[in-house]
Amino acid sequence: MRVLWATFALVVVDQITKLVVKYNMELGESIPVVGQLFRFTFTENPGMAFGLTVGSKLFLTLFSIAATVLIFVYLRRVRWAPFGYRMALALVLGGALGNVIDRVFYGVAFGECPPSPPDSYRLFYGCVVDFIHFDVYQGQIFGRNVALFPIGNIADVAIIAGVVLILLTQGRFHEAMQAREATATVPDPEPATEPSPEA
Repeated sequence: MRVLWATFALVVVDQITKLVVKYNMELGESIPVVGQLFRFTFTENPGMAFGLTVGSKLFLTLFSIAATVLIFVYLRRVRWAPFGYRMALALVLGGALGNVIDRVFYGVAFGECPPSPPDSYRLFYGCVVDFIHFDVYQGQIFGRNVALFPIGNIADVAIIAGVVLILLTQGRFHEAMQAREATATVPDPEPATEPSPEA
């Protein structure tokens, strides 16, 4: 499938940018790009996108691997789908795979991923490297001071873009699926029979 080249390219770019940040920035360092609105801020995320956590780190890693495999299997099953829909799935797959690599191997490669204990710096216990930092909002909500600082990476951006593209191409996908089902249910025409010769 040609769209898998996009997945491969995305994973390569994602890993290169993470390693550049890892080797050239201190943890917690922030470099302004567009004032305070957009910065490169190096953080290590033990959870999901933008720091969300669900269950243990091992559970999250195994869940991420399973989800990535399911996305790949589904993408193969819809090889007939419109290109835009398949590209959307390829973006989600690339983003998921990029973050899975961090979770599976970075604990072994770098051995630093708080808040896990030292004996957990091993396979499946890595942290995801985040650095794309948008200062979305600072102010008050219902009288409380609220500051939203989502920090992600190329993989996270790809997943979000892929989900948006899936929503945009969902209509064409359903049309293609209905056309495919209609073609599959049309009975084959019966072969014409030649009149039997008169006795």
